[in-house]
Amino acid sequence: MSILIKNGRVVTAVDDWFGDVYIEGEKIVQLGTDLEASVHADTVIDASGKLVIPGGIDSHTHLDMPFGGTTSADDFDTGTKAAAFGGTTSIVDFAIQTKGESTLKGLDAWREKALNKATIDYAFHMIVTDMDHGRLGEMDRLVDEGVTSYKLFMAYPGVLYVDDGTLYRTFRRAGDNGTRICMHAENGIVIDEIIKEAIADGKTEPRWHAHTRPTRMEAEGVHRAIAIAEVADVPLYIVHLSCADALDEVKTGRARGVDVMAETCPQYLFLDQTIYDRPNFEGAKWVMTPALREKWNQDVLWEGLKFGHLANVATDHCPFCFKGQKELGRDSFTQIPNGAPGVENRVSLLYHGGVHEGRLSLNQWVDLTSTAAAKTFGMFPKKGTIAVGSDADIVVFDPDMKRTISIDDPATHHMNTDYSAYEGFEVVGWTETTISRGRIIVDKGSLVTEGGGEYIARARVGELLR
Repeated sequence: MSILIKNGRVVTAVDDWFGDVYIEGEKIVQLGTDLEASVHADTVIDASGKLVIPGGIDSHTHLDMPFGGTTSADDFDTGTKAAAFGGTTSIVDFAIQTKGESTLKGLDAWREKALNKATIDYAFHMIVTDMDHGRLGEMDRLVDEGVTSYKLFMAYPGVLYVDDGTLYRTFRRAGDNGTRICMHAENGIVIDEIIKEAIADGKTEPRWHAHTRPTRMEAEGVHRAIAIAEVADVPLYIVHLSCADALDEVKTGRARGVDVMAETCPQYLFLDQTIYDRPNFEGAKWVMTPALREKWNQDVLWEGLKFGHLANVATDHCPFCFKGQKELGRDSFTQIPNGAPGVENRVSLLYHGGVHEGRLSLNQWVDLTSTAAAKTFGMFPKKGTIAVGSDADIVVFDPDMKRTISIDDPATHHMNTDYSAYEGFEVVGWTETTISRGRIIVDKGSLVTEGGGEYIARARVGELLR
């Protein structure tokens, strides 16, 4: 199969030019202008007036994940298809170690979940729930399997929380074997005490999810994670940073020379905690961790993206339906499954809020939706750019198309949930065609290809993947 994309505006994290991209099989084999005269493509896509960009990489998703007595609503079938509709061609999901069992067993379980279901390519971080001295060698074996990042939690005591000793021990081994630590940074021990006080006072509505998780407890977790990482000498990546308090800690650490970077998510750029006050328990739809914050934090986060204090935008796509899943918490916010859908919306939201509204350049937008994740998590230049020899993961994006995101419009919602987190949002900029390793997945709103997604064995920190 060969594809010629002609007459487009080709934008990467560093380049911006008008011309053609020629694909043979799974790879980009030629870039230039007026290539139609010299190549014979099976398929020709005229991208006049469109942007031609690297396929999006969402480095934070939770597909087919057990949580809170239920399982996230998207599996590797529905979730990867929805991602493709939104211009994402690779995800990095989270395999989970069952406490007391092997991390390698957890990886096998998640590879089985994805096998023969994924339509786009996928990789895994490993969630570490415990790590005694006798199992530290598993971290080296995970590297051999292409898992070069681990996620640990300061939140959710009794479920995913690990103590500081485990943090340090795991950080040290990751530093030694050239891998990266991803950190869910909140002081879960203190937050649990605040929650107990709220419940005792009869404060059980969804709004109390936000009020019992103050920003200072996120900032404290970020501060502590940076301190431990500095001593352990390991690259640190703060996931789903939500507020100015926490970003201040990242800035301070980076100014001190610590190898720390952070991601934020669209929900923290576009939504705020007033949404929890919606009547009839509707606020439960947006119960996620960290919680949505006061609106003024949004400007600080956008500024962090503009000036490089925040390195990446991922979704933390962890979808649950309102009926039958979020409703599990009607008696108490503590029983609401944490998470919201978003894997389909990220690229358009970031274009609209970033480029269209003048906060980001086109190159920054591409970096934040694709290239930064590829470089951070050992997939560049195989993924994350448009270059000869790179995988043909390419999106043709219409910068002028307007869409209103709605569960009622099947053209804008393919995630397996009964609501959209961005219901009613009008965006300028929409994915027209999504190509993954030379296969046209989505074209003009229609799913063309199903299945065929492959596992990405990632490189160590600082190494290239080809």
